[in-house]
Amino acid sequence: MDATTDAEYLTDCAPPRHRHQVGALSIVGAWVFYFALNTVRMAIAGAEHQLAMSGRRAAVTIFGMALMAALYFVVRTVDRARMPVRLAVAFAASLPVAFAHAAFNYYAFYVYAPIDFWPQEIQHMIAVHETPLISIVDTAAEWYFFIAAWAVLYIALSNAEQTRQAEAQAARFRAQAQTAQLRALRYQLNPHFLFNTLNSLSTLVLRRNPEQAEQMIGTLAAFLRATLTTDPTEDATLADEIRIQRLYLDIEQVRFPDRLRVCIDIPDRLLDARIPCLLLQPLVENAIKYGVARATSPVTVTIAASGENETLHIRVSDDGPAMPIPIAGHGVGLRNVAARLLTRFGTASGCTAGARPEGGYRVDLHMPLWRDATHAA
Repeated sequence: MDATTDAEYLTDCAPPRHRHQVGALSIVGAWVFYFALNTVRMAIAGAEHQLAMSGRRAAVTIFGMALMAALYFVVRTVDRARMPVRLAVAFAASLPVAFAHAAFNYYAFYVYAPIDFWPQEIQHMIAVHETPLISIVDTAAEWYFFIAAWAVLYIALSNAEQTRQAEAQAARFRAQAQTAQLRALRYQLNPHFLFNTLNSLSTLVLRRNPEQAEQMIGTLAAFLRATLTTDPTEDATLADEIRIQRLYLDIEQVRFPDRLRVCIDIPDRLLDARIPCLLLQPLVENAIKYGVARATSPVTVTIAASGENETLHIRVSDDGPAMPIPIAGHGVGLRNVAARLLTRFGTASGCTAGARPEGGYRVDLHMPLWRDATHAA
């Protein structure tokens, strides 16, 4: 993992900044609702001294926001705990907040610069409550449910946010896993091919055939450049894929000059169809390994394609000697191709394989017929 990826991973794992915004907005929203509701209610009731009362109510509202902000940070400390623990902390922490708010509310309305003509509702409260403590306890009991309800609301919002973040992170991990899987599948270049190619070059040098050796080196360089510089998560046109397979087959024809025949049957109208890059490489390798290398007479390796009903069909086959089924190496190549198709196209694709009645082996692929990069994952 490079430095950029590490930084992205640390950013993804950090607490989301907008979670604080959710808490702040819920606090402001709750207290603005309280202020507006009580102001409208007192105005409808025709209470006197609305301007003075609104000022005191605003002070109580701001103090309530500060208390609830403190409650927010207390509840946040158990964000990762189990739900019963989070609820217990929320209910317990709401109690002192309710008492603190009730005490400030009593001070703001009853102690600080009393108004000569109190609204009827406040006169009633003074008459009912015998002592300040009873008044504060009664008010705290009423406000406790409001404050605890906000704490539960925050826990619900936080839980929803955590669920959304977990789903987003899981989606990122799935995408990273898919990319890693594509890279792992794509880079299974058969090492025997390189060994055999180097042996063929050595043979050409010993036979003093420098021109053919030079041509083979150039072809090998072009093939390796094409296979190692392409992005395994990208698609390639069928024309580009066939060009790479021709390079590979040109190299193998040096090894089997009298046994390998190549037939490419691709209609021009399908050359711009897009498939996962190097999808055909394991299939062509298998045709060489199990068809040509084991034969004593010429073998034709055929790559053919057709398209119908928005589906692209590709066949890689050979007419070499019959081979036992299954063959472990061949199975790995087929599983490689099948896994890449499933990862890229899902159930809209498929891979079937088997011996040909007339001899040899064939692999049939089908996938959606896409012609441009707008469908890229």
